[in-house]
Amino acid sequence: MLTTVQTSPPATSDAVADLPLDWPGLWQQMLRARDGTRSTQLGHSAQRGWHVGGEPSARASALFDLYKPLLDARERQRAASDQPPFVVAQLGQSLDGFVATLTGDSYYVNGAHCLLHLHRLRALCDAVLVGAGTVATDNPQLTTRRVPGPQPVRVVMDPAARLDGLSRVFRDGQAPTLWVCDSRHAPQARARLGPVPVHAEVLPVDGLIANDGAAGYHPQRAVAALAARGLRLLFVEGGGITVSRFFTAGALHRLHLVVAPVLIGQGRRGLQAPAHAVMADCPRPRASTLALGPDMLWDLELRS
Repeated sequence: MLTTVQTSPPATSDAVADLPLDWPGLWQQMLRARDGTRSTQLGHSAQRGWHVGGEPSARASALFDLYKPLLDARERQRAASDQPPFVVAQLGQSLDGFVATLTGDSYYVNGAHCLLHLHRLRALCDAVLVGAGTVATDNPQLTTRRVPGPQPVRVVMDPAARLDGLSRVFRDGQAPTLWVCDSRHAPQARARLGPVPVHAEVLPVDGLIANDGAAGYHPQRAVAALAARGLRLLFVEGGGITVSRFFTAGALHRLHLVVAPVLIGQGRRGLQAPAHAVMADCPRPRASTLALGPDMLWDLELRS
């Protein structure tokens, strides 16, 4: 059984100070666009999707371009009920590809700018999803407390119900939480939650755990189960194993890979992709970059 520890987030004052003057207003209009509302600064067309009018600053325009695929995906879902779920993931790691040291210390690989970015992604998506290891190690809140915006549904991927049910996401009531596990392990998850949490619920998924002898679980079945609950714009926030599992399963549309200028040497791996024997077979997704303070974000388009 996995038990949790208490942690504290880094300060964000420097990150807020570095935002352009026109960004807060543009962000507010993006939140309105999230709900389908056009404005004087943000418009929508079938050819261009959501686009900015006027003359925003270069930095505000670059930030808008980073989040535009999420707004466009939501608009497509709003226009057609048969549109599939859209899944974006974010992973922060060191220059040499680690998310933590060998002891599990990850505070903090990425800086305050990246933390604000995480909160924006949460606000734009229906649900934020993390693995059981992240909940046990970081005991996160998974809220949008650092930016204006709605709270997403918090989703904990714990196929074998290893958690003890005492983590903040299950108990603090700040936002609804779904504990996703294989149907065979749902009774023990419900027993650990008990009758007290009114904002937490166990979501059983048939056949979530692989039965073919392979390790792990089927991310697409979790995505389908969440979509059936009306959660069709999903943000996979971590950790490295969970993001890598969704990546390998082909369940991601976009990946925000944030690389920090730090060298860990040995530790817990970040993104792990399937191996290829020759370079010609290695995927080269369409990519763009954006500096987040000292960190560099790679925006990878994995599926059109």
